[in-house]
Amino acid sequence: MTQSKSPSERRTHLVRLAGDLFAEKGFRATTVREIADAAGILSGSLYHHFDSKESIGDEILSAFLDDVLAGYRAAVLSADDPRAVIEQIVRSSSATLSRHRAALTMLQRDWNYFSAQPRFAYLRTAMKEIEQIWIDQLERGRESGRFRSDLDARLAYRLLRDILWMPTSWRPSTTWSPDEIVDGLLRLLFDGITAR
Repeated sequence: MTQSKSPSERRTHLVRLAGDLFAEKGFRATTVREIADAAGILSGSLYHHFDSKESIGDEILSAFLDDVLAGYRAAVLSADDPRAVIEQIVRSSSATLSRHRAALTMLQRDWNYFSAQPRFAYLRTAMKEIEQIWIDQLERGRESGRFRSDLDARLAYRLLRDILWMPTSWRPSTTWSPDEIVDGLLRLLFDGITAR
């Protein structure tokens, strides 16, 4: 006998299916009907769980950013050394991004749409906090002499953020594990590629 899913399990399942569709087709291009079809339910049944497609997107994106910020805030509290904090941020980011691939893809594909909607105003606030945490640590490292004196913290943040986001779009069959990718990035960041 097959047990039916509880309402919270059905909701979680619908969010996952919708996230996969949003990542594949784009948020705006995905219809409520397509989400319902993927779940094997009628379109109207989706409204028992969510009042709109935006509600589903909101759940996906807010969970992602809450997870990212929790990791970043914990990293800042974990050490006084900016290098150690940045290492922890990189490791936390990699783990979080692998858990939230759909959300990251949604942000990358449909940022202009989301950032223009009042409902998603929290995205800009969260992204500013993420950026500020990076910049604060990079500047602390520069000011303490741990990092180069000519380090442009804003540019370094943008480059590192984009590098961290990139592996989530690599095919799952990539030859490197998430830990190997993080270790490679940290070696490149802190040791460079020049022989000593």
